[in-house]
Amino acid sequence: MEKDLISREDKERLLLKVQRHLSDEVEAELGRFEVETLVDLVARLIGPHYYNKGLRDAQALIARQVDQINDSFYEMERLPEA
Repeated sequence: MEKDLISREDKERLLLKVQRHLSDEVEAELGRFEVETLVDLVARLIGPHYYNKGLRDAQALIARQVDQINDSFYEMERLPEA
């Protein structure tokens, strides 16, 4: 069973915001079921893009930090005396 990625309270707030936006901006009156279906569809379609982008960003950040650590080790190395 997949754990919910968003709390029930947060999902309710999101659904209300989407419902209000659709009503205000495009004058579309959708019920809760229709709005939830729309939100789930959008999440399935664009969610993986943002998830993968987050992974790439985290990987790049860690790589930069590892490079900084390696540079620090290099600076701490001692050369043998001649």
